[in-house]
Amino acid sequence: MVAFSRSRFEVLLPVVLFGVVSLAGDTASAETSGVLRAGAAAVDITPGEFPVKVVGGFFERTATTVHDRLYARCLVLDGGEVRVAIVVVDSCLVPRDLFDRAKALAREAVGLAPERMLMSATHTHSAPAAVGALGTDVDEKYREFLPGRIAEAVRAAVGNLAPARIGWAVVSHPEHTHCRRWLRRPDRVGTDPFGHRTVRAMMHPGHQNPDYTGPSGPVDPDLSILAVQTPNGKPIALLANYSMHYVGAPPLSADYFGVFSAKIAELIGAADVQPPFVGMMSNGTSGDLMFMDYSKPAKKQDMYSIGEAIARVAAEAYGNASYHDRVPLVMREKKLLLEVRPISDADFARAKEAFARFADRKPRTREEVYAREQVLLSRMPATRELKLQALSIGELGIVAIPCEVFGITGLKIKAQSPLRPTFTIGLANGCEGYIPPPEQHELGGYTTWRARTACLEVEAEPKIVAAVLALLEEVSGKARSSR
Repeated sequence: MVAFSRSRFEVLLPVVLFGVVSLAGDTASAETSGVLRAGAAAVDITPGEFPVKVVGGFFERTATTVHDRLYARCLVLDGGEVRVAIVVVDSCLVPRDLFDRAKALAREAVGLAPERMLMSATHTHSAPAAVGALGTDVDEKYREFLPGRIAEAVRAAVGNLAPARIGWAVVSHPEHTHCRRWLRRPDRVGTDPFGHRTVRAMMHPGHQNPDYTGPSGPVDPDLSILAVQTPNGKPIALLANYSMHYVGAPPLSADYFGVFSAKIAELIGAADVQPPFVGMMSNGTSGDLMFMDYSKPAKKQDMYSIGEAIARVAAEAYGNASYHDRVPLVMREKKLLLEVRPISDADFARAKEAFARFADRKPRTREEVYAREQVLLSRMPATRELKLQALSIGELGIVAIPCEVFGITGLKIKAQSPLRPTFTIGLANGCEGYIPPPEQHELGGYTTWRARTACLEVEAEPKIVAAVLALLEEVSGKARSSR
């Protein structure tokens, strides 16, 4: 197990003014494209000490064994004057301050500005708790271990920089993503953890459940890939983006994200290249999407069958991509301040009273989980600062949002983006919870229940969409689409 020395690498982040960040190297002349170089690396982030807490459920779990290894995977692109890093971490949620620390360590190691690094979590629900959520507390040892390993992935990828060419492609793959949030019949409205009959939509209704009428929103079926090769066509890395939550695996596991990463290397003939090929699967706009089609009977699926099937689709797209050895790279970042949704005095009083009855132990019921969440939120700031990013690679647009984003939000961004194609990486540069569109808040259900994982103001989604579209306009130099 290797980690950076804190005394050497732990540095203060520069003070950044609220708003769009313009870096010294990001002038129009600097962002013209030179000959591309690229490097990639994967660094093992599996803990070496057990037991570890595992986040991703209502209640805390621990793991004492490893099902499959966890990695931080990094792709670095260098256009001559502009260098950017994209990192995908096998974790359920990584908080903003932990990613910021990893960026500070990476900056000290390789000189890359934090504003040029896009770091995201895959959202496997079978990884150590890098942050506390619902009934699970943070695993402090793992939290201390992780930033140095993420920074090492950036350092190693920079060390592998070499001449490259880049291409991208998008294919529709609706087979493995469906809306998991369904509308209840009017006579089947459910009760939320605060005792109110507000649940008009709920995730995971069960297959062909007569109490539900249909999905509450649309699906983004796109599988997007960004492929990097040497000038003579040897694979270097492939970054994929798909809007599907996770599959489920025994802890510790990278889930289907890890299966995809291994299988795509095999399918495109990259299993034995040197430096090692890096396959990466990032989570898209999957806040209300998952692999189950609840309109049909259940069928047998697991992380292997799904990960391999998606990899085969990606491999076909890889073969159809057009490649460029020169592309302009432009990256921008903006910080957006949002309010935390308030709670009524009566509900908060009930939550405090309930929490007092079990404050010396972990919550055991759904109602106890949410009572504790209200108390924990009351000890936190009343606002959240979100770090949003946009990156253009030629005509390809990438948006980074630190939230669990609904499918319809991803479709809005794609439809209005001035870049074609565009995709969104969720849970990037932090984990600020679900952002249901305002109309979805009216329907209630799990993704709207006030908690650290779902606490932003009702108008958060349209504000975020407006902010990232403005960033896309800036990196492209073009107006958003009005279609």
